[in-house]
Amino acid sequence: MKKIILIAAVAASFCCGFAIRSTINEPIKQTKMKKVTGIGGIFFKCKDPKAINEWYKTHLGFDTTPYGTTFEWLQKEDSKKTGQTQWNSFPEKTKFFEPSTKDFMINYRVDNLVELVEQLKKEGVTIVDKVETYDYGKFVHIMDPEGNKIQLWEPVD
Repeated sequence: MKKIILIAAVAASFCCGFAIRSTINEPIKQTKMKKVTGIGGIFFKCKDPKAINEWYKTHLGFDTTPYGTTFEWLQKEDSKKTGQTQWNSFPEKTKFFEPSTKDFMINYRVDNLVELVEQLKKEGVTIVDKVETYDYGKFVHIMDPEGNKIQLWEPVD
């Protein structure tokens, strides 16, 4: 009789453990918003943007214009679609990076900028300005905890 009770207890605990493990390993079905999808641009201050652009053109082969250069690449999700990353130098006295005191700003490509801004507000992130829309995408600026101004861009690809 004790053997039967022992076997039943072991079987019951095995079944309970299996059920709990199955529940724990069950994938959580939450739709997590995709945030940053890549680097959209790198911007930095310098004493002479024209000379810097020329230096990068001469020594590193950048195809520079007064607006820097654009690197094109194929998107991972759809290799028939191109994306781009912008590189640009700014005069050292530019106010474009304010309120940051840093000499650089990174632009991150994002999906659904308006929804992302709402989420960032809820998370207490400092939003510097309002979302602006241009023919090449939507932009907004935020600040990270160390005072770096970050540009978020939802491109029109």
